[in-house]
Amino acid sequence: MTRADVVIRPEQHGDHAGITELLNAAFAGLVEADLVARLRADNDIVLAMVAVAADGAIAGYVTCPRLQLMQNDHSIPVAGVAPLAVAPARQRSGIGGALMAASLERLRQQGEALVFVLGDPAYYTRFGFDLAAAEPFASDYAGPHFMALALCPDAPTTGRLIYPRAFSELG
Repeated sequence: MTRADVVIRPEQHGDHAGITELLNAAFAGLVEADLVARLRADNDIVLAMVAVAADGAIAGYVTCPRLQLMQNDHSIPVAGVAPLAVAPARQRSGIGGALMAASLERLRQQGEALVFVLGDPAYYTRFGFDLAAAEPFASDYAGPHFMALALCPDAPTTGRLIYPRAFSELG
């Protein structure tokens, strides 16, 4: 996907340093960059997309980790969104929204049925995420910012959500 000011594409190996720099700046700390590095190392990323500016700088980034939904002792793969980041100087320019839209479309194309996010409902509900849709799911992250989005009509509607190990190792 291309916008007037950035190109949105899947992450490539050569992007890792720029992504780390972006995450550290956007979140004013190392936690999110460490999370992404652990998710990569554990092969727990379903999709990662970058927004690349004309000068080649990474202007935005989103990771969709693999989550597991437990139902009656069997596991169903689903996706999450964490983290979504835009370079501080480029925030509120639509890059985050473009990344979310492109990521959700790519997840649909890949056959993902269900996506979860923990974030600001005022932001994520505009992409179709819903607080009520997440209520039937048990999760360590359940609460007023936990939302779900079904990407297909036969998406699961209940179960216990298990996040990758990298989330429990956050400092």
